[in-house]
Amino acid sequence: QVQLVESGGGLVQPGGSLRLSCAASGNGFAPYTLAWYRQVSGKQRELITSISIKNHTHYAPPVRGRHAISRDNAKNTMNLQMNRLKPEDTAVYYCNRENSPPFTWGRGTDVAVSS
Repeated sequence: QVQLVESGGGLVQPGGSLRLSCAASGNGFAPYTLAWYRQVSGKQRELITSISIKNHTHYAPPVRGRHAISRDNAKNTMNLQMNRLKPEDTAVYYCNRENSPPFTWGRGTDVAVSS
């Protein structure tokens, strides 16, 4: 079973940046399209960006132009560089594959954007 561990969250002021990381055990990442999701308390988890095995990327409108997803298949890691953060980016961020069914969800990493 693949285990996912997210890290890199924290408290940041509006306009600031954070770099989230995701590590998968075993060979979890190959050969899947990977994605970052976020969930605000009381709302459904939403997909915000994905990256294919060939590094084709997709961004949801709320983060397009501000965030950048990347992956390192050899290391089974994935990153999300988040720039120009806004208060509405506040959420718990999760990584997983985009395919269904997802791997068992990790604990996520908390991101809070506030002055």
